Amino acid sequence: MQAKSIPSRSFWIIIVAGFVTGMGNGSVFGAALMCWMGRGGFTDWGGVGAGSYIPTTFNGFMSFCMFAFGLAFSLMLALALKRHDTIENSRHA
Repeated sequence: MQAKSIPSRSFWIIIVAGFVTGMGNGSVFGAALMCWMGRGGFTDWGGVGAGSYIPTTFNGFMSFCMFAFGLAFSLMLALALKRHDTIENSRHA
């Protein structure tokens, strides 16, 4: 019987930890962008509810950055754990 790989055992940890960390960094990126350029070329700040997810508004752009950073961090964590699993399995083989 073969043991499950590290990425398959930690699927939800990859999703939750990757998105939480990435979205936190995306919000810091959005706040830094807001401090640097103000409203810039965005004519509307975005509003609340569904209006805050329209990427052409400032708030929507920040939400998009948070989701993009979350996805990127999840993929990086999955790749790191896959490589770690490869190293661990080659050592025990």
